[in-house]
Amino acid sequence: MVGGSQGQSALVLAASLMRRQWGQSRRHTSSYEYQNMVDVARRFFTSTTSAPRVENLFIDGLAVPSKSKPETHIPVYNPATQEVLSMLPETTMDEFHAAVESSKKAFTTWSTTPVPQRARVMLKYQELIRRDMDKLAMNITQEQGKTLEDARGDVFRGLEVVEYSCGIATQLLGQVQENVAQGIDTMSIRQPLGVTAGICPFNFPAMVPLWMFPVSIAAGNTMILKPSEHDPGACMMLAELATEAGLPPGVLNIVHGRHDVVNAILDHPDIKSVSFVGSNSGGKHVYSRASAHGKRVQANTGAKNHAVIMPDADIDQAVNALVGAAFGAAGQRCMAVSVAVCVGGMTDEFRKALVERAKGLKVTAGWEPGAQVGPLISKESKQRVCRIIETAPKQGGNVILDGRDIVVEQYPHGNFVGPTIITNVDSSMECYNEEIFGPVLVCMNVDSLDEAISVINANEHGNGTAIFTSSGAIARQFQTKVDVGMVGINVPIPVPAASSGEFSFTGWRGSFYGDLNMYGKMGVEFFTRTKTITSSWKLPSDGQGKKNTALPGLSGVGASPPSS
Repeated sequence: MVGGSQGQSALVLAASLMRRQWGQSRRHTSSYEYQNMVDVARRFFTSTTSAPRVENLFIDGLAVPSKSKPETHIPVYNPATQEVLSMLPETTMDEFHAAVESSKKAFTTWSTTPVPQRARVMLKYQELIRRDMDKLAMNITQEQGKTLEDARGDVFRGLEVVEYSCGIATQLLGQVQENVAQGIDTMSIRQPLGVTAGICPFNFPAMVPLWMFPVSIAAGNTMILKPSEHDPGACMMLAELATEAGLPPGVLNIVHGRHDVVNAILDHPDIKSVSFVGSNSGGKHVYSRASAHGKRVQANTGAKNHAVIMPDADIDQAVNALVGAAFGAAGQRCMAVSVAVCVGGMTDEFRKALVERAKGLKVTAGWEPGAQVGPLISKESKQRVCRIIETAPKQGGNVILDGRDIVVEQYPHGNFVGPTIITNVDSSMECYNEEIFGPVLVCMNVDSLDEAISVINANEHGNGTAIFTSSGAIARQFQTKVDVGMVGINVPIPVPAASSGEFSFTGWRGSFYGDLNMYGKMGVEFFTRTKTITSSWKLPSDGQGKKNTALPGLSGVGASPPSS
């Protein structure tokens, strides 16, 4: 990576490239000047150093070096080039316990910090994220591989949760009922849990952390955050911005590592809750182990999201939606549409339009102008995706568009798989039953809407689904009967915007373990607990068994209480 003033110059030029990639006007830039900016930005993203930097921990408001042994450090790769960007230290147990103690100490003062003051930190924080959005996006593209446009969206969807957290005061209101009995009142208040923890995936290195810690800390908690070992940079940048916004030391701490650090989080008695986004096996492990230790858990896991195409659907709309939802972010998102269910069968017109649109997507490094599909996160991910595609013809499927052999000339070592479409799929095939997590769309034919709903409801996952139709009655029938937590009507990825109200990310069944989902109203409920207080303030007795009915402060000034 580039550092110092040279890095800042490259950042400015790369930002210019980003603005042009996102479609803004180039009327005042010559083709030569534009190409020069592209070349400089490309050098920024692909620059190599002889000794990759070692990433820090973030404890007590400071980026601090780890004392872990160098041989335990984890390489962080650029998935488009295989360049080692940094080395990630495995947090030692001493460092982990120090982070927890820091968060525990910070909780004693942060939890009693006035709510408006906590909200002001969030207001400043959202301003700083907006200021550095391009820098965050470029780091995500470098470490995770997604296009700059997708990376900016990654940051923006997380920013929505920060905006929601700015209004935390109204979400923490309690309730009061006077005179539940004679002279007795009852009230309930919401209080923070204490030290909370978040375990993040690789596919959304900014959005998912921002789903977790802004709500937690705005509600008065502190948090230990563990980013993915594949792309920790954005998390570190977000922590530094939080400190700049005025977050006190220890309120947000970051540790790095893999299984040992995860298990330390799940086992530590001072950590009261765990938020997790990741694989099926990881989510089951987190939920069972943390719950066994009495922790509150919310765990978003795998998905197999179906899009139902009705015969009356607008073909152009449905094709465009499917292509974006299946192949965007290289298919590496838990809300990607990975199954198209064609009611009445896939027509030739629909098949042709789908293949042509998918073929036209530009597969390249995420920072290249016009990039639409970037690389997968690792070589292992590419191998797994290609292996699952290979099983389809052996099990009766038809690969009508195969992205396994795609060549990206400038980046021959990248983990690229092009858009892939498999037809004639049924529920017995591996490509249907596995969450592929790559740019692969499998297509099934069914005879009726009821059959489509049965297929979806029989799948173990219940994260998201969509239907494309021109009929309100059909849409209403679908949304009522389908056993899935988030439903889109002519909307391919129905993830609710966190800043738009009380809505949460409501995955169901095998896609979620826990009771309270992330962000929105349920997110606040997850990070707080209700205390109920019943009080009785009766007038004192005069010592002879009679109540003293004199009103304090009014004796001798001509006031008398009303007679009973």
